[in-house]
Amino acid sequence: MKIATELGHRIRKYRKAKGFTQEELSVKCNLHPTYIGQIERGEKNPSVESIYKICRALELRTSVLFERIDDFVTGEEAATVPSQIYGMVEKLSEKEQKCILAIVQNVLELKG
Repeated sequence: MKIATELGHRIRKYRKAKGFTQEELSVKCNLHPTYIGQIERGEKNPSVESIYKICRALELRTSVLFERIDDFVTGEEAATVPSQIYGMVEKLSEKEQKCILAIVQNVLELKG
């Protein structure tokens, strides 16, 4: 997978989680809506400045967009169980992620 494609998927995920349309996001970060769509589809490689603007608009640390991105680009994410878990959980809403975290913590406590 291309890095631009994975980055675009992540931006789309966080935009939708905030309930923004591409047009709303474009206004918030002062970028053209067509450009936002091209980024989300992996057709354009956004500049560092554009990534920064998008992250500010989404109230997101830039590091979050790049977390473990090399695994997804190289296809190594399927190699380890923790990577598989991460891949499943990172697609969920924050509320769902917190529920999963509580479950894991309870299981680990029972394990003792």
